[in-house]
Amino acid sequence: MVYILLIVSLAMLVIGANWLVDGSAAIARRYHISEYIIGATIVGMGTSTPELVISSLSAFEGHSDIAIGNVVGSNIFNVFLILGITALIMPIKYTRENLHRDIPINIGVSIISIILCTVGIFRHGEYGLVRFDGLLMLLLFALYLWATIHGSHKHQIEVASEEAATSDIAKSRSTTVYIAAVVFGLAGLIFGGNIFVDCASEIAREWGVSEATIGLTIVAGGTSLPELVSSLIAVSKKKGQMALGNIVGSNIFNILFILGVSSLIHPLTMGDITFIDWSVMLFSAIALLLAAYTFKKRQLDRKDAILFLLIYAAYMTWLIIG
Repeated sequence: MVYILLIVSLAMLVIGANWLVDGSAAIARRYHISEYIIGATIVGMGTSTPELVISSLSAFEGHSDIAIGNVVGSNIFNVFLILGITALIMPIKYTRENLHRDIPINIGVSIISIILCTVGIFRHGEYGLVRFDGLLMLLLFALYLWATIHGSHKHQIEVASEEAATSDIAKSRSTTVYIAAVVFGLAGLIFGGNIFVDCASEIAREWGVSEATIGLTIVAGGTSLPELVSSLIAVSKKKGQMALGNIVGSNIFNILFILGVSSLIHPLTMGDITFIDWSVMLFSAIALLLAAYTFKKRQLDRKDAILFLLIYAAYMTWLIIG
C-alpha cells in the first residue's frame, strides 16, 4: 500500500507541476512580468509549502533536527540535484539581475542563518535559533518580498501582441483560468509531496535511520519534489528563468520564512545537524554564482550540471558513511 501511495503521489506531482508552470507562464505574459519573478514568487514560494508544513510541525513537536535539517537539506538538494538535472537537460542562461541581485541575496541569507545559529552558543549555550532570530528572519523576508515585487515593475519584459500558446491552459484568455491552474497545480504538488514524505519517512524509520539523516535526505528530498518536477516541466517548455527563479526563490523562502516561522513556534537547536551541513548549503549558493564564470560564461551549462551532481553524490556518500 505504501508503494502504491508513492506512485499516486508522483502522478499528483507531475500533473500539479504542469498546471502550475502553464498557469504561471500565462500570468507572466498577460501582466508583462518576467518569468524569473514569477518563478521566485508564485512558483518558488508555492512549491516550498511542503517544507513550511513539515518544519513548522516538527518545531511544534520539538523535533529541531528535522525542522532545521529539512531546510538545510532542501537547499542543498535544490541547487546541486535539481538544478544539476535541470541544466543537464537544458543549459540555463543567467541574466544581469540574477548575477547582481538574486543569487547574491541567496548567498547573503545563507551567511546570516549560519551567523545566527553560531551566536546561539553565546546566548543560551547551544547552537541554534531563538524567537528573536525568527522575528529578524521574517522582517528580512518581508523586505526581500517587497524588493522583489517592486523590482518586477522595473524589469518588465516585452511580450508579442499574439500570445504564444504552449498548452490548452495558455490558450484561454481568462485570467481566472490562469489563477485556477496555479491554485490546483500547487494543491497537487503540496498533497503529492506530503504523501511522498509520509511514506518515505515511515520506511526510513523502520530501517532505523536517525531523525537528522531523515531530515537532511528523505524529508528534504521529498519536500523538494515539487521544486524538482516544476523545474523539469519549466525547462521542457523552454522556460529556464522560471526554473532558476523557482530554486533561488525557494531557497531564500526556506531560510528566511520557514526557519523564521519554525523558530518563532519553538526555539530550534542544531542537534545532530553539523556545521558541515550548513557549510555545504552555503557552498551550494556560492557555486551557483561561480558557475556563471566557468566553461560557458553567464550560463549554467551541462559541464556545471555534472559537477553539481557529483558534489551532491559526494555529500550523500559522506552522510551515509558518517
